[in-house]
This record gives sequence, C-alpha cells and structure tokens, in this order.
Amino acid sequence: MNDRTPFRALLAMSLILLLILTAGTGTASSHASEFSGPDPEVRDTCPVCGMLVARYPAWIATVLYEDGHSDHFDGAKDLFKYLFDLPRYAPGRSGQEISAIGVTEYYGLTRIDAHSAWYVIGSDVLGPMGHELVPLATADDASEFLEDHEGTRILRFDEVTPDLLQDLDAGRVH
Repeated sequence: MNDRTPFRALLAMSLILLLILTAGTGTASSHASEFSGPDPEVRDTCPVCGMLVARYPAWIATVLYEDGHSDHFDGAKDLFKYLFDLPRYAPGRSGQEISAIGVTEYYGLTRIDAHSAWYVIGSDVLGPMGHELVPLATADDASEFLEDHEGTRILRFDEVTPDLLQDLDAGRVH
C-alpha cells in the first residue's frame, strides 16, 4: 500500500456518490422548472371567478408582471381563461408585461413554471371550479396520474385552447 491509496479510495467513493446523486435527474425537457413568485394574501380573489384563492393552496396559479404586480387563481383553468382574455380580466395589461407564470403541481404541491408543466384533463380529481387541468411536474408524473385517476389526455401549455376550457366547464373532458 502506498501513500496515495487512501486518496484514491476517497476519490472513487466521491465519484460513486456523485453518480448516485445525479442518477435519474433526466433532461430539462422532462422536468418542470421552479416558479418563484409571491403567495396570495388571505383576501386575494381570482380575477376570473372571484373565489378566495388562498382557500385552495393545492390549486394556486399565479401570473407575475414585470412591475411586481401579481394575479392569483384558484386553478390552472381560470389562469388560462385569464391569459386568453387579458383585456377582460386585466384591463391595461399586456402579455408582454408578464414575467412569469406558475401553477401548483399535484404531487409535491410546489409551484412550478406553467410553461414546463404537464397537464392532465378528464380525471376523477376535481378542482375548486370542477373539471380542471391538473398540473404535473414531469411526463412520468403525468402518465402515472393519468392512469391512477382515469384521465383522458395529457397536454402541454401551448395545447390548451379556449374551446378546451369551455369543454371542461361543460363537463366534456375527452
């Protein structure tokens, strides 16, 4: 045994630990980014439906503007309604002023970037406003949720349409 044997053993153990810690981290496209934004105040209401948002912490969605103003929602469905009709729900605001959009992901109840989330529709899990777009952090989480909760489809942010939102409100969740 020479003087370098303990160093080599420590180096080998460090590399093994590093491999274990980074295993399964996946690519950026399969995981949602974190959202850093303010929490709603107790009296904050959803600009779309008027519900008190803080009463539904598992469903909070947030639009954060460049000037620091934020609007909070009682679910992703109302968030998308707001985004599709800013003149109605946020007079004087434009989409170019939005700096971040966050949704609460189902399993960890953490807020993540809405653009990187995966959304399941048609499940047996209802939000405060009925049939909902259930946000998930990863494609694997969305697939598991879809199977476990009898969902019908997995969507990405850009696949949500006003017609789909109307269908969800009407209970048409195919």
